[in-house]
Amino acid sequence: MVATNPIRQKKHVILSVAKDPRILFGAPRLSQTPAIPTPATKPEPCTLGPESSPTSGFTLLELMIVMVVIGLLAAIAIPAYTSNIRNAKEAVLKEDLHTMRQAIDSYTVDKAKAPQSLDDLVQAGYLKSMPVDPFTHRSDTWLPVQEDTNISLDQTETGIDDVHSGAQQTASDGTSYNTW
Repeated sequence: MVATNPIRQKKHVILSVAKDPRILFGAPRLSQTPAIPTPATKPEPCTLGPESSPTSGFTLLELMIVMVVIGLLAAIAIPAYTSNIRNAKEAVLKEDLHTMRQAIDSYTVDKAKAPQSLDDLVQAGYLKSMPVDPFTHRSDTWLPVQEDTNISLDQTETGIDDVHSGAQQTASDGTSYNTW
């Protein structure tokens, strides 16, 4: 074995690197190039059991804290969600009642008589179909209100004057839906 001077070897390497033109113009050095994964550098699979590290996984306390946070978020979000759903259903009910009342008025003025049933509005083309009550989820639960007197002088026959929802629930303003 021939003994070599380590200082001399380092000097030789430094000189050979300095003579390389790629280094002078900013080309990446070997230490800067990304390592290409090889089969020898595969990560070890995660194992559970006595040979696994004590830092793998979550502690029971961490899991409980996460569950409490999720529970608090659900406790805040669910009432807001149900309130928004109820408000949307109330808006749909108001719009449906408004549309049907306009159709009743138009039918009464055009035909000079009030409709005898809500189906008359569909058959005459004033409504495409009976709307579905958003609270009863049915289209046959509407409560028509019969009039006793004529609305106009041209009207020859009495009939339906108004319509209400068939839902028995209480609205967010404290009134019953069937009084709207």
